[in-house]
Amino acid sequence: MVNRTFTKPAIVTGFPDFWAEKIPNALIVPESEVLDLKPQAHDLVIHALSLNWANDPVGQMVQCQRALVPDGFFIAALFGGQTLAGLRTALAEAESQITGGLSPRVLPMGEIRDLGGLLQRAGFALPVADSSMRNVTYADMFALMRDVRAMGEGNALASRNHAPASRRMFERAAEIYAAQNPAEDGRVLAQFELMFLSG
Repeated sequence: MVNRTFTKPAIVTGFPDFWAEKIPNALIVPESEVLDLKPQAHDLVIHALSLNWANDPVGQMVQCQRALVPDGFFIAALFGGQTLAGLRTALAEAESQITGGLSPRVLPMGEIRDLGGLLQRAGFALPVADSSMRNVTYADMFALMRDVRAMGEGNALASRNHAPASRRMFERAAEIYAAQNPAEDGRVLAQFELMFLSG
């Protein structure tokens, strides 16, 4: 959709094999606190599905912005605030019913208006924030949770309750989830909000 040809791309990602196959000439760097990007060395920087894990997302964007040549293009894809809202709700309701308490179990994610402001703070011109919802069906809530875990998107919140939750709590959450997020053929629906930031 961007009517330009890029010759010096860089990609920040935790999935190097995928990107090396798609864009063989790209410099691929891991998602670390200090990105291995040289100043003004790239005409394109892609931050691929890891910005929501950064301790300092603005710092990550500033580093990407400094790595761009004048008029270079930055794009980030990350999960947004509506991702897994149904799972968050079902787990919270089940835990409050079973234990009388509540512990965060799904990583909070940024909202579009907040993320757009981060682009400006990082010094990008022509900042654009957009989102797209993706609906995915699963056999049940447990299949969804296995998939989320396999994606590396488990709960890394320091403030979460580290004691294992009871089987009864998860069974109740699965009942709530199925009732609130039905799909066809007895499956359940999960929503993933993909956010795209560019500048």
